[in-house]
Amino acid sequence: MAAAVSLLVTLVVLLGAAHGGTWPLTPRPQVVRGFDPPASPWGAGHRGVDLLGHRGQVVRAARAGRITFAGGLAGRGVVVVDHGVLRTSYEPVTASVEVGDLVAAGQPIGSLQAGHSHCSPQVCLHWGLLRGRVYLNPLLLVGGGPVRLLPLRGAPPAGAGPPPALSAAVGPGHAVGPGHAAGAARAGQAAARAGSP
Repeated sequence: MAAAVSLLVTLVVLLGAAHGGTWPLTPRPQVVRGFDPPASPWGAGHRGVDLLGHRGQVVRAARAGRITFAGGLAGRGVVVVDHGVLRTSYEPVTASVEVGDLVAAGQPIGSLQAGHSHCSPQVCLHWGLLRGRVYLNPLLLVGGGPVRLLPLRGAPPAGAGPPPALSAAVGPGHAVGPGHAAGAARAGQAAARAGSP
């Protein structure tokens, strides 16, 4: 059973709270480049999504939280909001908030910068979502992104929640969605080491 849980976990990503967020740009922006997680922590990939915007456009916090970073990083402005289990990042942004500020979902946190975007000549917001060190698809916060679960042999009835070993690997109250094989594999291995059924 531990092998089955490990296999299941390697095929899904674990998200602290699906949905319940707001788009960081309004009106709802076009996704120019989607989430493409790397196969390894140091591998190539796209650890967030790029949202089409315009220079000076207001950038808003996707969820309520506390500002943990607001400043320059690698030549571009970055804002990071801690939401408890999750963190969201926004770049390139000229911050209108300071470290330690509490923000509500949808509250302005800065304005979109031009010339620092990796989707030039367009102006885009790179929006990231992390759970610990694992990057997740931020579109899951706004109901975007496909959710695909694979059936388990002898799986509990619909609505019964994830198997106990999966819950133990991520903690109570966490939803399951698509994504990172590497982070999910680590969670599955942790569950197997803990002796989960």
